[in-house]
Amino acid sequence: MTKNPSQPAITATGLRKSFGDKVVLDGIDLNVAEGTIFSLLGPNGAGKTTVVRILSTLIRPDAGEVRVAGHDLTREPNDVRAAIGVTGQFSAVDNLLTGEENLIMMADLHHLDKRAGRRRASELLDQFDLVDAGSKYVATYSGGMRRRLDLAMGLVASPRIIFLDEPTTGLDPRSRHTMWQIIRELVASGVTVFLTTQYLEEADELADRIAVLDQGRIVGEGTADELKRRVSGGHIRLQFTDVRGLESAANTLGEVSRDDDALTLQVPSDGSVRSLKALLDRLDDESIEVEELSVHTPDLDDVFFALTGHPSEHEKEPTQ
Repeated sequence: MTKNPSQPAITATGLRKSFGDKVVLDGIDLNVAEGTIFSLLGPNGAGKTTVVRILSTLIRPDAGEVRVAGHDLTREPNDVRAAIGVTGQFSAVDNLLTGEENLIMMADLHHLDKRAGRRRASELLDQFDLVDAGSKYVATYSGGMRRRLDLAMGLVASPRIIFLDEPTTGLDPRSRHTMWQIIRELVASGVTVFLTTQYLEEADELADRIAVLDQGRIVGEGTADELKRRVSGGHIRLQFTDVRGLESAANTLGEVSRDDDALTLQVPSDGSVRSLKALLDRLDDESIEVEELSVHTPDLDDVFFALTGHPSEHEKEPTQ
């Protein structure tokens, strides 16, 4: 299945949720295209997990309209549940069962017949590179293996949409990259992934679109590149072979930062192709030669802090 950005997998309008006098979601709107990875970023306590719990029918919103996989969240919760899978930041596997037994148990919960359940378990063990570990008790698994099994369990019923709530928390870099590859393969097969994460490089690496949630509101949304262009600090670095070229360029370009020792100029830029072309045209008009050129854009760390206005907090979201 190919990506179809015109067909939403998830839509939410005016989503609100409070726990007592604590407002967790203050009227947020979401639109997640089918067959894409949508990442929700935010500091601890921003409301990310609450969004996932609502969209996956675990708790009801106080207000707002939500459709998941074409079904109304309030009026058709069973249809929504049949279309989704959920994997949290803490794996829900049973240590006293083998990997295969965990998958078969999940197949039973989804009312697959015995033969179909065993076939699906075998397929998932192979897909997640757990064939050799399938007959071993989960208590012996590494963190990365447990997380892969947990994700496999969420896919037993072949959901159209899967919610991954901080799925790589605590994993080592190698295991995290393995999970990233699995997520990409899921999306390539047509699955829609709704990803919450505190790892900004994870969202940058995976997400087709990113929304930043802070204090119950969406404070920024777009592709990673679009969000980065909203933050100041981007520049184009020009390297020259001699002082004459440096001087000519500095006089031509106006507001620049210069380093005479390194023979470089830093020209403010939003990193877009248009601004780069305009810069090169100005240099060409003046017959100024540049030895090297590199474009530097803000990263998602810059975006995160610019949009939220504060570093990550460590308070947990209220629970019902």
